[in-house]
Amino acid sequence: MLEIEDLHLDLGRAPVLRGIDLTAAAGEVTVILGPNGSGKSTLIRAASGDLPYRGSIRLAGEEVASTPPWRRAARRAVLEQQASAAFPFTVAEVVRMGLHAGIEADHDEIVAAALAEVGLADLAQRPIHALSGGQQARAHLARVRAQVWAPCGHAGARWLFLDEPVASLDIGHQLEVMAVMRRFAEAGGGVVAVMHDLNLSAMVADRMALLAAGRVIAAGPPEEVLRDAPLAAAYGCALRVGHAPAGARFVLPQSVGA
Repeated sequence: MLEIEDLHLDLGRAPVLRGIDLTAAAGEVTVILGPNGSGKSTLIRAASGDLPYRGSIRLAGEEVASTPPWRRAARRAVLEQQASAAFPFTVAEVVRMGLHAGIEADHDEIVAAALAEVGLADLAQRPIHALSGGQQARAHLARVRAQVWAPCGHAGARWLFLDEPVASLDIGHQLEVMAVMRRFAEAGGGVVAVMHDLNLSAMVADRMALLAAGRVIAAGPPEEVLRDAPLAAAYGCALRVGHAPAGARFVLPQSVGA
């Protein structure tokens, strides 16, 4: 379980998160929604232990701020919004960076399987900078998957924290990445993902949290969050939630400004 209670976080003198209460369970995909500047990425960074905070963030019952970095790295992997490689490593070398050091890093089968999972098996030996932006994004997703390859370990569930994992991808690869998230959760791992596309989020999420101005204004299963009023309040525009024949929800904008 990821448990966040009364979370406050300032960047400089500016308050970014203001009293966030949120839980996410292993075995589920939890999607964080909200407009630009609402605090979504900051929330992911705080939960992963990369930013100091006030309040409490507990992963598997242990306060994140007081957890040693090596233990955090064994429990959760983080895909940043703009992941990059500074040197011309091959794709396989980038993915291998997600593996634990020492003897545990010698797992070619995990590297190969992680690349196959994101559709890059045939590009393993290509320099990472020779790939398109979308291919590089998928390579970095393979890296974080390799870090927590088994969704459950001896210490319990492992977690994927993903910041806009489909932002630079075409629709086919967006669906592929969401399938990766779904399989990881169904195997017992936990997924917390920042997403912008409301309709893709409705397809993959078990639970959602809608942020606005650093606060959670709606949280729960998609049918409780994807409603006209809270969406309009968060995004500042008219949105209408509909229902597909199979029961899935979809969101349509109601006007385009001149």
